[in-house]
Parts: sequence; structure tokens; C-alpha cells
Amino acid sequence: MSNEQGYLDNSKLVYGVDDNPSISKKIIFGIQHIFAAFGGIIVVPLVIASALGLDVKTTTALISATILASGLATIIQARGVGKIGSRVACIMGTDFTFVSPSISVGTVLGLPGIIGATILGAFLEIILSFFIKPLMKLFPPLVTGTVVCLIGLTLLPVAIDWAAGGSGAVNYGDLKNISIAVIVLIITLILNIYGKGMISSASILIGMIIGYIICIPLGMVDFTSIKEASWVSIPRIFEYGVKFDLKAFLPAYFVTTIETVGCLKAVGESSNIRVKEEQVGEGVLADGIGSIIGGVLGSFPNTSFSQNVGVISLTKVASRHVAVMAGFILVILGFLPKISALITEIPQPVLGGVGIVMFGTVAASGIKTLSKIELNDTNLLIIATSIGLGLGVTFRPEF
Repeated sequence: MSNEQGYLDNSKLVYGVDDNPSISKKIIFGIQHIFAAFGGIIVVPLVIASALGLDVKTTTALISATILASGLATIIQARGVGKIGSRVACIMGTDFTFVSPSISVGTVLGLPGIIGATILGAFLEIILSFFIKPLMKLFPPLVTGTVVCLIGLTLLPVAIDWAAGGSGAVNYGDLKNISIAVIVLIITLILNIYGKGMISSASILIGMIIGYIICIPLGMVDFTSIKEASWVSIPRIFEYGVKFDLKAFLPAYFVTTIETVGCLKAVGESSNIRVKEEQVGEGVLADGIGSIIGGVLGSFPNTSFSQNVGVISLTKVASRHVAVMAGFILVILGFLPKISALITEIPQPVLGGVGIVMFGTVAASGIKTLSKIELNDTNLLIIATSIGLGLGVTFRPEF
């Protein structure tokens, strides 16, 4: 295996960061990443479109543009273009951090205002990317281990909501939903532990496909949106116009910059590599460039997806070439709304079954990192305070 990235211990990885699997394997592993991230990618435009009262045609166009922008941003992040991109297996997409600012701007200035704020605010993140190196002194293993652990722990309530049928669902906690989630969870674990080669590496994808098939005869898959979706959609540059107003987006971009630093460190931990300071800066720069691309295509800001850290940890496939393939597939899906709708209709309990395993694995990876440091009284207090505040605001967001 290549040592270009500076491996810590790649003996337990099926594919390291620079390893390049066959095309067929990259497609399968790439689809697996997409399944894990797709819900997050499409939910943000759905929430914003609903809050602004946009029609179905505009909402569909927004989703297609968001998927396309996510694919392009992922390719830039994982493959790297010059000094842009971290060159690790990082999947990109829009984030809930931008939902509230987008709605605030959109209420006053409409979609043109959101697009303008997306592009202008991205320049703040681009500027911040050149100052990452001095900030990296604030991210020793004590901090990164705690951050990785918190990423997993704060995502677990989302997985539980999925397993119960989805937050706000009328049948939340229904035995049928929980049963499906448990079946998918067990299948994924069995395949991952006892499966050989490709079966083990693709355990998440296989578990989700089996769960999807089980849900169809149970009436848990609504094919209406799939039938109504068009086969081809071509996003147009500045289709809705553009108005520049960045005041509501500045804090959001500052927050997402910090999130990206933590996420890239988490990807490094899962990939058994030392993520260099330059890589993190280039990764944040890719965030900013990806957000500009999102705005130009008529979509929203892009940032790294922490959900996919769990995919790497569970499947032991850390190849950035797989992430690049996932990016190419997302680009294709951006032009094919009907196929996107098919993935969109994955029942929530199916996502919950694999989500519990993935997010739990991320939390465990953070604990593994913390186990390697000296747990003296000072370090214990730092961990305790960080987890207390991190989980506290997650459980009580109204704080």
C-alpha cells in the first residue's frame, strides 16, 4: 500500500486512502457512501423550499442542483485540484447549519438572495482556509478524539429517530418500524463480521437493499414521487438570479469551517492516517470552492459530511478514489431526478438500522483515540466538559 498519506497503521484497512480498487468495487463502495449521505443532501433543500412555499417544479430543480453540486464538491475534495482538496475519502453536501440563515435571507430576498449570500459567504471560508495551520495547535489527540466521539454521539439520536419511523411521523415508534431497523442492523453486523471480502466491505449497502426490498410489500415505500419525477433535469446557472447579502451567512460559515476541521480529522482517524495541517487547510478551501459552485448552480453551501466517517470505520474502505466515484455518481444523479427519487424513498427505519451501527462506530473510534492519551485529572475534566456541553446542547437545542 502507498505510504503517501503517512499511514499510522493500515493493517486493518481493506483499502487505504491512496489504494485504487477496481471500477466495479469503486461503484459499489461509492453507492454505499451515497446511501449514507443522500438523506442529508436532499433534506436541506426540501426544508428550505417548504419554509419559503416554493412550488414542486422549483423544489425538484433545487434538489437536482444540490445533488449535482455535492457531486462536484466531493470530486474536488477527494481527488484534489492543485492546492484545493484534502485528498481523503470525504463526501460533501449541504448542511443544516445553513437552513435557518437561508430561510431568513430567503424570506426577504427570495432564492436570489440565498444564492448571493452563498457565494459571498464562501469567500470567508476561503480566507479562513489560509489560517488553519496556526489553529491546528488547538487540535491535539485529546481534542480530536473528543470531537470524533461527539460526532458519533450527537448523530445517534438521528439514527434512533430514523429507526422509529422518522421524527414527527404519525407511526413513530411503531413495532413494524423498529423491527425493520433491527433486521437491517443485524444483517449489516452479520455481513460485516462474518462476510468475506466484498460482502463484508459492502455490508451497509447490502443491508439497506435488503431492508428496502422488505419494506416494499409492507407498503412502506411510496412510488408516487418516483413516477412523477422527470427522467432528465439540467440545472441552469443563475436560473433564479442573484442578489448579494451575506450578513446572515457569516456566522454559519465560521461554524462550518470548525466542523470541517473536526470532520477531516475524524476521516483521518478512521483512515489510519495523519491528516497534515496543509491537508486540512486545503480541505477547508475545497469547502469554500464547493459552496461557490453550489451558489452558481442555484443551490446551497457545501461542507463535509460526518455521516460517512462511520462508513469508513465500519467497512475499512478508506480509499479516496471511492469517494471520487461517489462524486461522479452524484453528478449523474443530479441530471436524473427519477433515479434520485428512488434513493430518496429509502424508508426511515432502513436508514436507522445502519445509522445506529455507523454512528456508534464513529463514537467508538473517538474513544479509541482517547484511550491512547494519558487520562490524568486535567484531561478527564476537558473530556467531561466537552462531552457535557456537546451532548447538552444536542439534547436541549433550545438552550
